[in-house]
Amino acid sequence: EVQLQAFGGGVVQSGGSVRLACEVCGFPLDYYVITWFRQAPGKEREGVSGISTSEGMTYYRDSVKDRFIISTDGAKNTVYLQMNRLKPEDTGVYICAAISRRSVTKTSWYLENRYDNWGQGTVVTVSS
Repeated sequence: EVQLQAFGGGVVQSGGSVRLACEVCGFPLDYYVITWFRQAPGKEREGVSGISTSEGMTYYRDSVKDRFIISTDGAKNTVYLQMNRLKPEDTGVYICAAISRRSVTKTSWYLENRYDNWGQGTVVTVSS
């Protein structure tokens, strides 16, 4: 069973940057699609960005497309989310999740019910 652990949250000023890391344990990264979700207070969980190394695909929600970059380090079996030009609306608990490769497409990667492996969250707070 794959295990996921997220690191890197904190408090950052609007316009600043932070990098999150999702360490994947148990299987190589290319076995899975790894996606970052976030949940703001009082709001539903939403998909932020995903990556499938086996398919060479990356996915971003529109509101982060020009600000966030998802990447991997195969040697560390870790997925990173570099978040730049942060806004207060980026505040939330960021959680990484995994689903077997080729299980999602560009029209379904952001659907949380597709994922069956979840890590714990890390909190990002963007102050205005």
